[in-house]
Amino acid sequence: MQAIRVEDYGGPGHMEWREVTDPRPGPGEALVTVLAAGVNYIDTYHRTGLYPVGLPFTPGLEGAGVVRELGEGTEGIEVGDRVAWSTCLGSYAEQVVGPAERMVPVPPGVEIESAAGLLLQGITAYFLANATFPLSEGDRALVHAGAGGVGLLLIQLAKRRGAEVFTTVGSAEKGRLAESAGADHVICYRETDFGDAVEEIAGPRPLDVVYDGVGAATFDRGLTLLRPRGMMVTFGNASGPVPPVAPLRLTQEGSLFLTRPTMGDYMATRAELLETASSLFEMLISGELGLRIGHSIPMAEAARAHRMLEGRETTGKVILTS
Repeated sequence: MQAIRVEDYGGPGHMEWREVTDPRPGPGEALVTVLAAGVNYIDTYHRTGLYPVGLPFTPGLEGAGVVRELGEGTEGIEVGDRVAWSTCLGSYAEQVVGPAERMVPVPPGVEIESAAGLLLQGITAYFLANATFPLSEGDRALVHAGAGGVGLLLIQLAKRRGAEVFTTVGSAEKGRLAESAGADHVICYRETDFGDAVEEIAGPRPLDVVYDGVGAATFDRGLTLLRPRGMMVTFGNASGPVPPVAPLRLTQEGSLFLTRPTMGDYMATRAELLETASSLFEMLISGELGLRIGHSIPMAEAARAHRMLEGRETTGKVILTS
């Protein structure tokens, strides 16, 4: 089969589309024909070695396709089922093998590309809004990168819970997308200091929570916008990882809470995974949740997708198709 391979950590040019050995499922595993794979920032962290994985490897954690073969003792899915996943490394390939317990059935009415593009970012947005800082009516939240995949979904879920949403974007076009998702206040960070803009709208230290997937470039200013006992949720490193933070800094800023959540801890069991995925698919089918697939790129051109993502040239979800 064909797959993207990374032999050494580095830039997008380190990804090569080539022939590799066909995988076979072991006990509890499923072999799936990949029809679409989702592109996520964590894929770039694996590629560069920021989050090291064993070399050589095939990137990609997220995708959707059709079950082709099952290993011994596999339960919960059948050959021929349409399934999606968000934690199976090796998804930039024509076939992938992964734990069947981490794959979820794709219901009728959900297109395969939508299934491939919803899970990782959708689940992330879901636990951020519902569990990490469970938003309530009237809470004020700042969502960075509001026109990105997580951002557009998180804005919608935050509004669904009654929050007042501030968001940052990099252009007028991206601002229109964030507004269409329901953002109350859209700030172009290229034109103004986002912190000054938030405080001009709502006064000093007005935020209950900051959802920050950008990292180094936005973290410090975000802390200064939180009310006493507010929460900084840092969940990504698009501008680079956040430097170490002294606990005393949190005291000085108002007894703040700081967390760095990961999906593995919020979707630790299959029951949690199925419940969350089912909720997301139901909202997608009913129209309560909109998923924007901004870019659909052939899988062999995954390097181009990474360049676009890292260059902040994307909106919504980026999908690779086989």
